[in-house]
Formats: sequence, structure tokens, C-alpha cells
Amino acid sequence: MAYLVVFGVTLVCNATIMIPVPVATATMIAAASEWDPVLMAFIASIAGTLGEISGYYAGYLGKKIVVSEATPGYNKFVAWVKRYGPLAIFLLSLQPILPVDIAGLTAGASKIPLWKFLLPCWAGKFPKYILFCYFGFGLLYLFPL
Repeated sequence: MAYLVVFGVTLVCNATIMIPVPVATATMIAAASEWDPVLMAFIASIAGTLGEISGYYAGYLGKKIVVSEATPGYNKFVAWVKRYGPLAIFLLSLQPILPVDIAGLTAGASKIPLWKFLLPCWAGKFPKYILFCYFGFGLLYLFPL
């Protein structure tokens, strides 16, 4: 049941911009404190990657609506994603600061095939989520309750 909850929360948080991703991260970390952290990270990474499809298709279908080419740095970022493709998506998925939605919007707007977006997106999310599960789990024991 916990795996299903983490899957659902992570999917919804990554599919929308309304619910912040830290909600999914906190849910995943809390569940990883009781259940297998690697399996929890695996399930959350699949859900998170599937959730990023919304950003990909927002960029694919509505480039002019979602992102203006007058946005500072947009053309440079698009050129970077087009030049490095899957590697750029992997690095954006791996790091915890910038939202991966940027990569999805750009990959969709650049018409990168969906599978060339999803595979590196998952490959970046999985190790990041493993680290979150283990470090978050360790942080839970630093604070006395």
C-alpha cells in the first residue's frame, strides 16, 4: 500500500506545477524509513518520470503558449538541450535544484522523441531518489521526537 501511495503522490506532484515536488520527496522519505528504500526510489522514479510527460507535451503542443522565445536564456538553453540531448536531460533530472519541467518543456518544444526524453529522465531521477531515501532516512534520526 505504501508503494502505491508513493507512486500516486509522486506522479501527481511531477505532473502538475500546483503541488510542489517536496511533498512527493517527503512522502518517499517517510515511506523509505519503513520499507525498502531502493524499491521505494525505483517506484518513485518511474512515477516521477511518467509525471514529466505532462511538461513534455506542454512543450510539444504549446511551445508558443508555455515558453516565450523572449524569455532570457531560453534560446541558449534550447541550443544546449538540442546539442547534448539525452545527456542534458539526464543532468537536469539528476540535480535537485532546477525543476525537471524545464527539460520536459524544452525537449517537447524541440521535438525530441518521447523515449529520448523519458529514458535519461528516469536515469537521472533514480539515483537522485536513492540518495534522498537514504540521506532523508538518516536525517529523520538526527532530530529527536
